[in-house]
Amino acid sequence: MTAVESRPAGVAATSSPRAQRPFGARVRAFVELTKPRIIELLLITTVPVMFLAAGGVPDLWLVLATCLGGYLSAGGANALNMYIDRDIDALMDRTSQRPIVTGMVSPREALVFGIALAAVSTLWFGLLVNWLSAAMALGALLFYVFVYTLGLKRRTSQNVVWGGIAGCMPVLIGWSAVTDSMSWAAVVLFVVIFFWTPPHTWVLMMRVRDDYERVGVPMLPAIATNKAVAKQVVVYSWVMVLVSLTLTPLGYTGWFYTAVAALSGAWWLMEAHRLRARANAGVTGAKLKEMRLFHWSITYVSLLFVAVAVDPFLR
Repeated sequence: MTAVESRPAGVAATSSPRAQRPFGARVRAFVELTKPRIIELLLITTVPVMFLAAGGVPDLWLVLATCLGGYLSAGGANALNMYIDRDIDALMDRTSQRPIVTGMVSPREALVFGIALAAVSTLWFGLLVNWLSAAMALGALLFYVFVYTLGLKRRTSQNVVWGGIAGCMPVLIGWSAVTDSMSWAAVVLFVVIFFWTPPHTWVLMMRVRDDYERVGVPMLPAIATNKAVAKQVVVYSWVMVLVSLTLTPLGYTGWFYTAVAALSGAWWLMEAHRLRARANAGVTGAKLKEMRLFHWSITYVSLLFVAVAVDPFLR
């Protein structure tokens, strides 16, 4: 692994006068520590599962409480991730403007903020949702921080595969929030997200591989050829689509979900195979069009989980 500066250049800015860190910008910086755009995806997988678990419209207060608790928990994990990764964030183009690097938030402030969100979110879930959901939210946070960020990220190209487990947990949390129990339906959707995460992430990393090569983080696209990465994308994509189609035979969904899962999955597989064909042909740069699959991956998971929410009303 390439050695990197232990103290990012931007952190020195935290010693600057407070007048240079206006209140509004500071508030925005703390919000940015939570990575709200990523959390949007987590909520997309939480709320529809609550509809499926309820067999219709769940208690709307429960939905609000679960979403807010999920935001606080995931935000705490993301803040702690930025605290730990501040050294490499300072050296990568895509992360060079993060709050700790720019000095808008000090490392100590980010650490305290992340721990506070972890504690508050756990109590929030336990007192306002249920303690099973609280345990799973805390488990996801600890897994993301200690297993993925500290254990896997800088050591193995399988970092995203196993680290992605934390991002699958909102599915289980959504189900447990409604039922205070677990179900095979939630497990199936957990597995769908598990196999969705690596291709979704790898195709983005193909675009920014130089950043990870620079800091020695072994994301698969940084250590493997486009051909090898695309092959893995296709394998994971097939498993993901096939798993998504098992909900109906298991009796949890009907024709609407099946149609959406089949059609959106078919489009995903077509894009994945096209990416592999371009990679096998030696295409590089903009012509590789890896971001087509990245953007479709967000659309796919949104469509699939909207279908999860709508299906109970059409059965």
